[in-house]
Amino acid sequence: MNQSIAPADIKVAALPASGSIFASLNFIRRQAEKPVLHSSALTGGAPRFFFETESRPVAIADMRPLAKRFTLDRQGFALLCRPIAVTDLTDDAAVASLYIPEVEALLRRQLGASRVIAFDTTRRSDSKEGAANPDGQRGPATRVHVDYTVKSGPQRLRDLLGESEAERLLRSGTRVAQVNVWRPIRGPVRRAPLALADAATLRAEDLIATDQVFPDRTGEIYHLAYHPAQRWYYAPQMTPDEVLLIKGWDSLEDGRARFTPHSAVTLPNTPADAPPRESIEVRTLAIFE
Repeated sequence: MNQSIAPADIKVAALPASGSIFASLNFIRRQAEKPVLHSSALTGGAPRFFFETESRPVAIADMRPLAKRFTLDRQGFALLCRPIAVTDLTDDAAVASLYIPEVEALLRRQLGASRVIAFDTTRRSDSKEGAANPDGQRGPATRVHVDYTVKSGPQRLRDLLGESEAERLLRSGTRVAQVNVWRPIRGPVRRAPLALADAATLRAEDLIATDQVFPDRTGEIYHLAYHPAQRWYYAPQMTPDEVLLIKGWDSLEDGRARFTPHSAVTLPNTPADAPPRESIEVRTLAIFE
């Protein structure tokens, strides 16, 4: 699973959109100074954004007809059917004792990773109250973003494994990938699903590094500037038996997908009585030794 992938092989993944809907996504506007985001942990409430965004209508295609052809190393995301044993994903104890080990085992099998480390779990809901988490209520992210950058991906590795072990892995050329595992808590999802950009259609210059300020540190994420070449996909009516794998960073620079922009999206003609979207995401590091 750690083989080199030629850029020519990657580009075939820029597959044509079919069954598209048109919906608006929020992109960052370019600016002279580095954008800054104050996190909810810092503000004690809603995050604060020190940059402008713009809403752009884009075609978002149903990924299901192409799901068997989509991979993390090409598009940067994959849709899988993987039922789970845990029955209550709102139970912190059950998530910690049952779901997290399932997620780590899933990625070891699916990706061929030697080690998988789950390090963060977040529930989200687009209800008025948001979803309950140990650190507060959380709603969907509504700006197109990537969770890590060329700077913050390696830093997360250092934070989790320590400077010495992280440098050993990176110096040896060992591949490390940050992968989010996103699953509905209830379904089918009829409101605020995820829209994901095909990584094979991205330009590096459209990924805008943004400081994310916490009480004790400053991290970095990417926001995405709009470009008409970008192709977008979503999985309609996802159920709790399905999971999206989303790549946030890859240490290898061999032509494979490294960053996957994504955002919640409001679909046209969403029924007024559609229940809130409730989801859970687990952030992981997959190590390939």
